[in-house]
Amino acid sequence: MTKSEQVAAVIPAAGIGQRMQSELPKQYLKLGGRSVLEWTVRAISQDPRIRAIYIAISPDDPYFQQQHFASACPIVAVEGGATRAASVAAGVERAVADGFTWVAVHDAARPCLTAAELEQVVTTALADEVGALLALPVADTLKRSSKTRRSEGSVAREHLWQAQTPQVFRAADLQRGWQQLGTDHPQLTDEASVLEALGLQPQLVPGRRSNIKITQPGDDAIARLLLFDDS
Repeated sequence: MTKSEQVAAVIPAAGIGQRMQSELPKQYLKLGGRSVLEWTVRAISQDPRIRAIYIAISPDDPYFQQQHFASACPIVAVEGGATRAASVAAGVERAVADGFTWVAVHDAARPCLTAAELEQVVTTALADEVGALLALPVADTLKRSSKTRRSEGSVAREHLWQAQTPQVFRAADLQRGWQQLGTDHPQLTDEASVLEALGLQPQLVPGRRSNIKITQPGDDAIARLLLFDDS
């Protein structure tokens, strides 16, 4: 494996997950004896091109040292920031310092990523001039609401995709975007948006609905079923 094929994974895990309405941050909720973050690290480790994992955590995180990660990759904790972009930037900066050109950014709360999805998005990204991200074509009817939550009409879903992670890009491109826009820009909701702000067009790689992001109460129960599905 050449150095150009080696990828660093960056996992932003400094958030508190308010929408989950749980006592623990969602990345530390337990799913069958392992935390969500432990499952996520296990998932992102499935491709041999992932050679190190950088996890951005809150500076006062009391839970990280209690984790037991099942990964052959070195795992490095870095201090995260006030926004997702700031946390990712911290991880990317450390990865660049360690000699990595490519980074695969993956949500801490996506524990159900499959090896096939990971392999496809990494392979596509490394062969692309911009990079790639997992995403799903929008299937449901989309509604535009009024301020009082009344349906004002449908939104055409043609060419609309729902972004997932991992998102795999050259670290230098991400850093260039953050330098121009800052890490607190409201439009930088994921890493692809950083590239898009630079006028670049990342490749969309069809993912799976099972690559669920634990966000709302009940999502953890769905993830648990997916992780322990014996069918």
